[in-house]
Amino acid sequence: MAYYLGRDVSVALTTEATDYGLASVSGVLTTFDTDEGPANAVDLVIGGGREQPVFGTVPGTTRAYSNEISDLTGVDLSIGTIDEDITYMGQRSVLKAEIKKETTITLTMKKSDSRWDLAFNGTGSNSGRYGIKEGGASFQSGLEDPGVADFGYRLYIKLNSGEYFMAPNCCLQSHTVTLNSDGTTEETLEFMTYLDPIISSAVGADTVADAGAF
Repeated sequence: MAYYLGRDVSVALTTEATDYGLASVSGVLTTFDTDEGPANAVDLVIGGGREQPVFGTVPGTTRAYSNEISDLTGVDLSIGTIDEDITYMGQRSVLKAEIKKETTITLTMKKSDSRWDLAFNGTGSNSGRYGIKEGGASFQSGLEDPGVADFGYRLYIKLNSGEYFMAPNCCLQSHTVTLNSDGTTEETLEFMTYLDPIISSAVGADTVADAGAF
């Protein structure tokens, strides 16, 4: 487990859909074509498409939306393994058989709007917990076969060393809000993926998981 202060790293979030992002406007979750940008200036962008610029503004345009998450106070990166215990008759020790990897990224930030409340608390076909389908026509419901390349989100963590830690096909598994009567209200997001993370010196690494990786 590694913990970083918000000022020590930069974190960005995109959907796994190639050219479609997720936003909320007027309390409604919506998708948008990242080639055109959000439909309204008041849209609260949650994440753009996977093949769009990750940090900063879109080069060569007047669009100022960014996939970078602002007002971060802490990032908790945890890489673990899920084992299965197999017991043999007559032996005290058990076999620890590795089943799969588990990467959990917990983001703590200052709460400034309701975009994450909407993304997590949406239900059924209007839930943003599992990203959007390729083409932006509908949201992933979490009730379908997850072995598709457009499932979930992709998290990018830019480290001080210049490396990028990328977690593909993440789902938003928890969201909590910490109220403070005399200070800043904070919210915590927890993303989790069972796929292997991607570590690269360039953020342009755009490897898409195939069905076998799921």
